[in-house]
Amino acid sequence: MFYRRKILLSLLQSFDNKIEKIALQKLLLLFSELQTKPAFHFVPYKFGCFSFQANADLLTMTKYGQVSENGNYWVSSDKTEFSSELKEEDLSVLRTIRKQYYGKTKEELLKLTYTKFPYYSINSTILHQVLNDTEYQNVLHSRPHQEGTVLYTIGYEGINFEEYLNKLIFSDVKLLCDVRRNPISMKYGFSKSQLKKGWEGGGIQYLHLPVFGIESEKRQELHSQSAYDSLFLQYRKVILASTIPQQEELLGLLKAHKRVALTCFEANIHQCHRTHLAQSLFHLRNFPFELKHI
Repeated sequence: MFYRRKILLSLLQSFDNKIEKIALQKLLLLFSELQTKPAFHFVPYKFGCFSFQANADLLTMTKYGQVSENGNYWVSSDKTEFSSELKEEDLSVLRTIRKQYYGKTKEELLKLTYTKFPYYSINSTILHQVLNDTEYQNVLHSRPHQEGTVLYTIGYEGINFEEYLNKLIFSDVKLLCDVRRNPISMKYGFSKSQLKKGWEGGGIQYLHLPVFGIESEKRQELHSQSAYDSLFLQYRKVILASTIPQQEELLGLLKAHKRVALTCFEANIHQCHRTHLAQSLFHLRNFPFELKHI
């Protein structure tokens, strides 16, 4: 079993095996903030901090009969005492969390995390129900805001879904353009349906543009930079040369949204076609915008 799932089960068991779904996310944030190396990462979502990975783990554990959903609650049904399997430092954190927050209501945990970690509250749909005017303004001031028209490129290789989404939010991206030919990934969070759900909840529009992608079979056997360079030479000659109208449309989206990101898999900008697409857009028309790789 993944260690992070033992943390989830230990947390549930420490709170009498039953925690409201929203409250569990808040407790998990408080737990993770006390860890040297957090087991989970979070994004600003509809009700404040949210870990997609934790939610996916819980759903997976329902299939194994370890947890179940009871209305708005997560319920632990596994009889194994998972706290005994935690690292000593994480067991200490667990005891601290239980001591400080046992008996707290969902509403109290919402207010606590909204005021203590205002960034994670910026996309909440219930801010006015939880915070007073001063606290509400503090959350608004925590929202990243950038000026100017910027075309970003970003790869998701080597980072998790939450870290990736936070990069986009910090850059104030309004529209994410997925330029993979096939938007499917074995890595959690990066298939088309997961991306679309995550971005919409995080306040970013998602658009799949397969016309700019490269067929997967052409990406095989790329073991050197020269192999990548050869592939991208063909990409520029064939795909970019034949998609000028679509690039014009993409440039129009950039003009409209101001802050747009092109995304694909590779972390290395020299090994991904999004770099060449971005450069093509940059030279397409006399339209001033900044190009950044994040």
